[in-house]
Amino acid sequence: MDALRKQASKLREQVAKQQQAVIKQFSATGYESSDVMVIDEMEMQLHHQLDKLYKSTREKRDFQKEIVKAAETFTAIGYKHIETGTKLSEDCCKYGVENPNDEVLAKAASIYGDARKHSEKEVEDLNKLFFSQVLEPLRAMVAGSPLDDARHLAQRYSKMRQEAEIQAAEVSRRQARVREAPIPENVAKLHAAETKMQELKANMTILGKEAAAALAAVESQQERLTFQRLVAMVEAEKLYHERVAVILGNIEAEIVSEKQRKEAAPPVATLAVNPPAHIPEKTKYFLAEAIHSFEAESEKELSLSVGDYVVVRKVTQSGWSEGECQGRAGWFPSEYVEKRQRVPTSNGATEVY
Repeated sequence: MDALRKQASKLREQVAKQQQAVIKQFSATGYESSDVMVIDEMEMQLHHQLDKLYKSTREKRDFQKEIVKAAETFTAIGYKHIETGTKLSEDCCKYGVENPNDEVLAKAASIYGDARKHSEKEVEDLNKLFFSQVLEPLRAMVAGSPLDDARHLAQRYSKMRQEAEIQAAEVSRRQARVREAPIPENVAKLHAAETKMQELKANMTILGKEAAAALAAVESQQERLTFQRLVAMVEAEKLYHERVAVILGNIEAEIVSEKQRKEAAPPVATLAVNPPAHIPEKTKYFLAEAIHSFEAESEKELSLSVGDYVVVRKVTQSGWSEGECQGRAGWFPSEYVEKRQRVPTSNGATEVY
């Protein structure tokens, strides 16, 4: 009979080991890759919750790292952009100063160079905003103690779970010994093993709940902070592009306006400034009356008041005329006067309208 009991005990131990091996295969944790035994249904649910939180917080941390890396690259490119743009700005302004005779291009270069400075200032502001509102908060979150502390709790829980597995196997062996030889010594050892097992289970439950709560809090903070920083990035870029668009719009308007003003401006008034001593025989002047006031903007132009009479000496296709009024000569818009009477030509003839 003793031999049969020993054989049955060995078979029970083999079956128990096989059962534990199967349980281990399907209950491996994801945060330490440790093979542990599922103690009961409640503990298994807690274990799966921790496993999920551990993985999700790691994924969110990796995502934050990717954002930080991308923002660092973006700002590095931004500073290179500032360096190049500043050099271009200086070259444009230099060209404008050194080539005053090339009026339209020199003026356009100066306008663009000045606007380029403002554009680079916007890039610099964007980089500073990225650093203060994106890089620093996410770096602090990635390297912060809350996540490490929560993960440390989960790792402690994992180690305690391994201890519980070992203790569960010890209880199983003690139970087999008691069945084989129910002596007081074996019974006492079994009770001690079961007591230790209960303490481990209770501590596991407490530690597991603390770890789950800590990881859940960190995950919530990760989601909230990452979302806020993404929104901040979008708003910063939107504001940057809006401001640069305004700068570029102003540049275009100013350059085009300067070009149009140059094209519509009177030609060089050599006749007004230095009248020739001899006027060709067929050159004819006529008398005109100012119907609109005109304020001269340069010494080459002629100011007019409504009712002034002007001796018009030259009319150009650009819309400007040259003439003399009250002893002053210069250019004025042709449409600001109306023809009244022809005055003597160089050969003495006159015509009246």
